[in-house]
Amino acid sequence: MSAKFLQILLIVMVATFSGCRNNSGDAHEGEGLEGHSHEAGAKAEADAHAGHNHGEAPKFQYTAYSESHELFAEADAFIAGKKASILSHFSILPDFRPVTEGKITAILTVNGQESRAELPAPTRNGIYLFEITPSTAGKGSLKFEISGKSGNCQVIVPEVTVFADEHAPFHAVQPEPSAVNTTVFTKEQSWKINFATALPSAEPFGEVIKTSALVTSSQEGEAIVSAKSAGIVIFTAGVVTEGMSVSAGQTIASISGGMADNNPAIRFEEAKNNYEKATSDYERAKLLSADNIISQKEFSDTKNRYENAKSVYDNLRGNFSRSGQSVKSPLGGFIRQLFVSNGSYVEAGTPLMVVSQSRKLTLTASLPQRYLPVLATVRDASIKANSQSPALSLSELRGKVLSYGKAANSDNFLIPFTMQIENNGTFIPGSFVEVYLKGLSGTNVITVPVKALMEEQGLFYVWVQITPELFEKREVKVGRNDGRGAEILSGLLATERVVTAGAVQIKLAQATGTLDAHSGHVH
Repeated sequence: MSAKFLQILLIVMVATFSGCRNNSGDAHEGEGLEGHSHEAGAKAEADAHAGHNHGEAPKFQYTAYSESHELFAEADAFIAGKKASILSHFSILPDFRPVTEGKITAILTVNGQESRAELPAPTRNGIYLFEITPSTAGKGSLKFEISGKSGNCQVIVPEVTVFADEHAPFHAVQPEPSAVNTTVFTKEQSWKINFATALPSAEPFGEVIKTSALVTSSQEGEAIVSAKSAGIVIFTAGVVTEGMSVSAGQTIASISGGMADNNPAIRFEEAKNNYEKATSDYERAKLLSADNIISQKEFSDTKNRYENAKSVYDNLRGNFSRSGQSVKSPLGGFIRQLFVSNGSYVEAGTPLMVVSQSRKLTLTASLPQRYLPVLATVRDASIKANSQSPALSLSELRGKVLSYGKAANSDNFLIPFTMQIENNGTFIPGSFVEVYLKGLSGTNVITVPVKALMEEQGLFYVWVQITPELFEKREVKVGRNDGRGAEILSGLLATERVVTAGAVQIKLAQATGTLDAHSGHVH
């Protein structure tokens, strides 16, 4: 064996020996190698397996919902006789805004014994930091009583465990949330945006027909104003334009004769003069008849002339004046369409304008003949006024199905389908809207709101809530879509909550891979 080989072997042995001394010193707080025995090492190993060298105590997370609140809490392990902190996040449903005021009492109940902690106001908006000391070990429940301006309510965590000693929590089996394709999005982040989660719906979902429909004013909320005599149109309401608001009974224009013959103004004056003369004769005849100066027949003839003259004058007075026919709006609304200009000559019966209220609208869709068997089952629809507006159901618009054609239109061989809705201010008569006609079905399917779906390269996915601060990006297979909800064929369970508002922000958080530096959330 050469001298050089012996030198290298000696260096390796010294390095190995030095490494053993460093490890031994770390484990026994600087104790030398000479003080280390096999018995002590065996005891340390046994203690580690017995749970006496666990490091930092585990945290426990709790999520619960009531009709009005969401709770997400991260708590120390509950140990009998030991104080535990509960960092609780409270959101107000359905908007998922943070609770900013109000007293909340935490009540831990185990074996009939209660431990309480009460806070009069949040530590920060949405956050209450409780400290509670359990009195006994066992299984129990954790209840939060919320008192505020909106009333009183409760959020209950139905099952919590209070451990007997400090070592027991380390052996408690906690389901580990999946870390595959997940993103952390804290409550403080979600409170800053429009955010919401919801469980999928299980509802009947039949065939959906996507089409467009023409919006027109309902017949009961629209009237055509026509000329009742020939003449020249003169606008008396100033500048008269389409879209101008009018009230019921408002005079908009007049139609003057302007002609030598068949002049309504002259006819009105003639009727007025005849009525005044007949009235005078009738009053005089009543006095003479009372004194038996004239015969009863003569009095009856005078009365008859008076009543005829009054009928003619009253008829003309309601629609005519010295300036001609008065054109009045039959209802309150706006001028949807104007057919004449100031100074135009019109014949009797000529349409002058259309006055509309637009309170009730008619939607007419034209569909191919292959949909005829489905149309008989359509009882509901989703309607979008434009691409930016949300789809609204018939019930939300207080609408109904009026009819569908039993035969094809001779002009285009399409079948008309007609509905009526109340205008919520977003629908314009004369425009087209997007409509999803929904047929009946007896089969329940899982659906999620359309706004919960995200798309990437033709694939759809949703954000599934693992905890209120941890979300999994999950691919789903999408079936039918009615503009409001989408059928989920696979990839999601009915018991899994999905993000229905704020999904884009979670996607951006995943892309950055970092938490919001200003969220202020510390566990």
